[in-house]
Amino acid sequence: MGITRRACLALAAAVLAGTAVATPAAAAPAATWERSLGLANATNFRDVGGYTTADGHTVRTGVVFRSNKLSNLTAAEWQVVIDHGINRDVDLRNVSERNDAPDHAPAGVAYQVADVASLSHGIRFHDNAIGTLAAALAAGLLSGSSDLGQSIGYPFMVNFIGADYAFRDTLLAIAGNTSGGVVYHCSAGKDRTGWATAVLLTLLGVPAGTVESDFLLSNTYLGRSDAVQVAWLRAAFAELYHIYGSFDAYLHQGLLLSDANIAAIKARLLV
Repeated sequence: MGITRRACLALAAAVLAGTAVATPAAAAPAATWERSLGLANATNFRDVGGYTTADGHTVRTGVVFRSNKLSNLTAAEWQVVIDHGINRDVDLRNVSERNDAPDHAPAGVAYQVADVASLSHGIRFHDNAIGTLAAALAAGLLSGSSDLGQSIGYPFMVNFIGADYAFRDTLLAIAGNTSGGVVYHCSAGKDRTGWATAVLLTLLGVPAGTVESDFLLSNTYLGRSDAVQVAWLRAAFAELYHIYGSFDAYLHQGLLLSDANIAAIKARLLV
């Protein structure tokens, strides 16, 4: 489960009540074995660091991690998390998911909610939601998507204003948590978590092909060849460029990050 069907249907219901994709460089192969924490009950728990940016920097390892749900971790597995220096857990799931499968973060690990589907900021969109729904559905059909719900859900992670606050809070948690590492996660660690990671790595200057490669690693770690499709990620970027015109404008106007915020994220993660 990634962007849950419940969340997709809730967004679609809100829509009904109320562009060409930029082609990135070919995805480069990425090593997988050294990233994983090897947790049997969270197989998609992995380090986001180690990638090289376009200007020759490296994303620091041991600082930011991405994962699927943490509710099934054993005490021993939580100890592995702590041993990796992680002391903040950012939960991207909706309230039903959190209630059904709470994290139970142990002492020493701060827990933070950054609900991508939250309606606390209202049901508001940056662009015509009906248009986004229709375009996403058409793009999903044309790409041969195996899951049209996901094809629709990805553009709405850019268009839905509530999601902006969740991704902003996640990025600021990374910049501000200077005493240890951060893990952010959703349910399967591939969709909401996948977009958060794509935004973070792109902000840091990691090439598009490498961003896509990291995104597709969820298929490896989840043991499913169809867990994610690159067309879904490209649909989110297409929506970003359609609404904002540039990635920098998305950071500043969508996520409301200041130049100082962006500089702090880069200072925390680039070497």
